[in-house]
Formats: sequence, C-alpha cells, structure tokens
Amino acid sequence: MHARSLLSWLLVAISLAAGCSDGSNPAIEQGYGPQPQLPKPSEGLLPTVNIAPAVGWPDGGKPVAAAGTQVNAFAAGLDHPRWLYVLPNGDVLVAESNAPAREGGGIKGWIAGKVMEKAGAGVPSADRISLLRDADGDGVAEMRTVFLDQLHSPFGMALVGDQLYVANADALVRFTYQDGLTHIEGEGAKVTDLPAGINHHWTKNVIASRDGSKLYVTVGSNSNVGENGMDIEEGRAAIWEVDPASGAKRLFASGLRNPNGLAWEPVSGKLWTSVNERDEIGDDLVPDYITSVQDGGFYGWPYSYFGQHVDARVQPQQPELVAKAIVPDYALGAHTASLGIAFADQAQLPPFKEGMFIGQHGSWNRKPHSGYKVIFVPFKGGKPDGMPQDVLSGFLDGEEQAMGRPVGVVVDKQGALLVADDVGNLIWRVSAKASE
Repeated sequence: MHARSLLSWLLVAISLAAGCSDGSNPAIEQGYGPQPQLPKPSEGLLPTVNIAPAVGWPDGGKPVAAAGTQVNAFAAGLDHPRWLYVLPNGDVLVAESNAPAREGGGIKGWIAGKVMEKAGAGVPSADRISLLRDADGDGVAEMRTVFLDQLHSPFGMALVGDQLYVANADALVRFTYQDGLTHIEGEGAKVTDLPAGINHHWTKNVIASRDGSKLYVTVGSNSNVGENGMDIEEGRAAIWEVDPASGAKRLFASGLRNPNGLAWEPVSGKLWTSVNERDEIGDDLVPDYITSVQDGGFYGWPYSYFGQHVDARVQPQQPELVAKAIVPDYALGAHTASLGIAFADQAQLPPFKEGMFIGQHGSWNRKPHSGYKVIFVPFKGGKPDGMPQDVLSGFLDGEEQAMGRPVGVVVDKQGALLVADDVGNLIWRVSAKASE
C-alpha cells in the first residue's frame, strides 16, 4: 500500500465515530439523471466517513411507503438477507449471505471491517438460500425452509428449465430443481470458476438470457481504483457471458467497477445493470448509475468515470481506452450504493407503471447520508425519462441511525414489490393500497 493511502486510512480509523466532510455539498439531486452535475474531484488527505450505525427496527417500525401503496413485513427473523428470486410457482428464494473471509487484510482490511461492522455488515455469512412460501396469498410468508445451505457467500440466482444457477463468491454452480421443492440436497455442480481472491467486492449476480442459452454474471473490482495493481483485477469489474452447457465464458462488458443488479428492459430487450462507482474524491463523486450494457462495451473503470472524466489517481493512464468509455444512461447519486433493480412491467402498483425499481443500500462515506431508500426511475420507450420517485423511505431514524438498509428488489407473482433489508433482517412487501 502507498504510504499516503495508509496514512489516509489510519486517519479514517481515528474518525470512525465522527462524520468528516470535504465541505462540498451540492444537492444530492444534482447527481441524478442522464446528465448529472459533476463537481471537481476533491482528493483530500482525510476521506469522508459518516456511518449510519445499524440499530434495526423498533417494535412496530416499518419504512414509509409512497402514496397509493402500503408496506408490510413479508418475512422476518432472517439472517442478513441480501438477494431475492421468485420461482415460477411464486415461491421466493432469499440469499442470506455476507462477505467471505478476506485475504490480505492488513491495516486497511481491519479498518474496512470495522466500518462494515458499524454499518451492519460485520456478521458472519449464513451461506444459505431460504425458501419463503405465501400459500394463502395474504402477503405474508407462512412457510420458511432452508432451500440450499453450505454455499459460499451466495448472491444471484437464476432458473433455466429444471436447472437453478447460484452465483457464489468464487464460482457459478447449478442444482436440479423440481416445481414445489422446499429443500435441495447436495453440493451442486460447478459451471465455472469466478474471479475471487481478495474480494474487495464479493457479490456475484447472474441472469439468464430470454431463451436460456446464455448466462450473464457480474464480477466487481478488487479495489477502489486499481491501487493494488491491475494484475489482481484480471477478469473483474466486468460482466461475463457464460455458456451454461460447457461453462465456457467471455467478457461481455468491462470497466464496470462493481455491477450488481441485472434485468432485461421489456421494451428494447436490452440488458441493464446497476453499478457502484469509486470513492475518495469527494462527497459528490462519483455517482452510482444504471445503464444498458453493450456487448464489448467499456465503461471507464478505473481510468475514467461517467464517460471520459479522467481519474488522475490512476497511473499509468490508458487514453486509448478512455476514448472508448461509454457514458452510462442514468446517474443515481454519489455513494448511494444502488444495488437491486427490477423493471415494473409485471408490477401492480398504480403509481409506478413504466420504469425501474432500485434498492439503494445507502452511503457510509458521504455527509449528509445518501441512499437508504427504494426509488423508481420512470422510463419511456425503453429509456429513463424523468427524475426518480421514492417508493420506500424512512430507513434512517431521527438520529441518523440505520433501522434498515434495502438491497435486492423483485416483483412477486401478485405484482407487489419485495425488498430485502439486510439490517432489519426482513423482507418488505410493497403493494397497492386498498381503496377506502
């Protein structure tokens, strides 16, 4: 680690209990939309640390639902629920998961662990997928079973025919599934290894093509901006296309610092992803984003951000790559940790018709806090069209403590929106409000 970086992180450790700001703070709304206002980088010695301590929900507490909708707990008492998948019969799979043991920790790893612990992400990984069933359709799961266990920090899931694919932190694996199963035995079969190791960004997501012939898998970077060398970034900060039959894979898109959500846009048929961008150059840089993904496209990381804005910290630069960097479709605000995405074409929520739901896990390095909500970005003709609208808010209490943090989002078989909350250890369900 460079001496300056080490000193910076030592100062972060000293300031864990106090929020530090770089002083620049335009309205968070300026960091949203297809053309966000990007301030100049502010690479101070002391990066902002402003953690919302995880406290969980008080008895009877719940998020604030948008007008015309209501929210209830679909399931409670889970263990760090992160990602959701709805099976054809309506059963809901939830990955109860957290980061695997990190390699090469050192002082920076120790500090990062303390930060994550305070933010509610310091618990051991349950390493399982649970099944939730709402057989009577009342919006509350009355059955919960361990569907798969002894996994390795599982995250994304995709069913193709009778094969269920699970993206572990180190490999894509598959299991044979039959309709109605509530538990699957066995280790499953490995489809292909995935870049692992230090695992600065450990979450791996998977989605199948419409015809099931290809799988697309996200792999985040092993660093903030390649500060540990680009050799450990081989195959990372990318989306891979995988042949499920042979396990053969190729890079589909690159330069995506930490892609998470994956979804097919219903009008254009294009693949979309959500991406968490880089840190430590200011409270209002760099905005996370959603974007359609071009085959062979390069999106800038680590050399540039939001198109061709060069990150001078990265040396040597690659100007020929920067010249090809694609501008993302839609910015989602700096440090919002925008993770889960789901299009609204199957939703039955009158206020939210054409567009995308996005779970924003929330910042730990911005003052004031950003994210900590579920938003809806309107679309028209297959493209974003307008400013975001709140779907669920109120995840922070009056003392800026996190009662919950949204992660994965998915539309259930009844058209309601399910939201994984990994601090509240709940799945929230947003449905249309009954007419009075």
